[in-house]
Amino acid sequence: MIFKIVVMESEERPAKVRKLEHADDEHSIPAANVAPTSTTSDVPVPVISENAESEESDNAATGTTAENDDAAPKLSKNQLKKQRRHERWEAGREDRKLKRKEKIKEKKERRREAWKSGNTDENGNVARPPPARLPRRTAGLGTQVPVTIIFDCDFEDLMFDHELKSLGLQITRCYSDNRKAKFRAHLALSSFGGKMKERFDGILAQQYTSWKGFRFFEEDFVDVAQKSKEWMADAKGGEVAGALKPLEENKTSGEQGNTEGTAEEGEIVYLSAESDNVLTHLKPNSTYIIGGLVDKNRHKGICHKRAVSRGIKTAKLPIGEFLEMNSRQVLVTNHVLEIMLKWLEFGDWGKAFMDVIPKRKGGRLKEGGDDEDADTYEADDKERLDQDMEDAKQEAEDASAEATADVPASAEVVEAEKAIAD
Repeated sequence: MIFKIVVMESEERPAKVRKLEHADDEHSIPAANVAPTSTTSDVPVPVISENAESEESDNAATGTTAENDDAAPKLSKNQLKKQRRHERWEAGREDRKLKRKEKIKEKKERRREAWKSGNTDENGNVARPPPARLPRRTAGLGTQVPVTIIFDCDFEDLMFDHELKSLGLQITRCYSDNRKAKFRAHLALSSFGGKMKERFDGILAQQYTSWKGFRFFEEDFVDVAQKSKEWMADAKGGEVAGALKPLEENKTSGEQGNTEGTAEEGEIVYLSAESDNVLTHLKPNSTYIIGGLVDKNRHKGICHKRAVSRGIKTAKLPIGEFLEMNSRQVLVTNHVLEIMLKWLEFGDWGKAFMDVIPKRKGGRLKEGGDDEDADTYEADDKERLDQDMEDAKQEAEDASAEATADVPASAEVVEAEKAIAD
């Protein structure tokens, strides 16, 4: 390629601007290596500066750039805000610690006074209060009953990563709810593997291996349901208590007939909202299967089809018989389990639904229900919601404090540990 050199007069030639001399000046503009074209030429001709070529070759050889490497990196506005926020957080660490201690102390005093007012005998002696938190590695203080609930977790291919994470937290909450329940059921998880097992082994640090009354199997729900008959028939299988006891008494007294009562024992039922059968009550020595699927109702009826294809009986909770709801009647995994545990305690589906189902779903007892009881449930739910909000604020402060430590804590670990501790 042939370049034409244009000779310019001294007063027309622009002053050279060297890159290295003006790199720190933000308002300086490097001169281009293309000179103005002559008015006598119809075609613009680029001018190659020998000095520019030598400068570029020197920079390439030395690895220097137009910016000054020794200058400190400048922080953006967002980075400055984060830095100041972190400094304020560190400055108030001691104050928050004192406030937490005061709140815990006040909470213990309120609990002690409430217990004292209702548990004082005639001589003025106060009974010893139960522990505020159950000791770890124990099944709980409730009564074990011969009922098994299995979580079918063979839907990993149908869920996104955040849905798998949500399911893992729901399973953790199920363990916590069963551990605190007045009447505890046997819990089991089928098709345990894949990403869920990786999450439980990694992020949750294999905490599930110490869960009492919760078994994990790689087999599918049919095989696990057959195994459940063995541990329910064992000496530690539990006793018929709570809402199950009247059914057992009716069976032994012959009101239902011994033959019919024996035939109904030991059934296996897959819970599905699409089923035509309604679950009127739980039965001793029976196994109930809950589909472990979080999909925002993308795959409708898949649990029902799965159970029918394997020849398993299906049933749905009697939500429509007791409640009027503004939203769909599909509940998350831990809510289904908690409703069943509440029925074991109350023997009343309506009371169990009102005690568990979130108010955002618009559930209300149908006509014939006790409005006063409904108001009581709403008041109790508001009180429990306020307590949950207070616990959530405390958890957020603790999580933020741990995040600033040398080893940051995962938000999922914090939430899972809170669920287990509750």
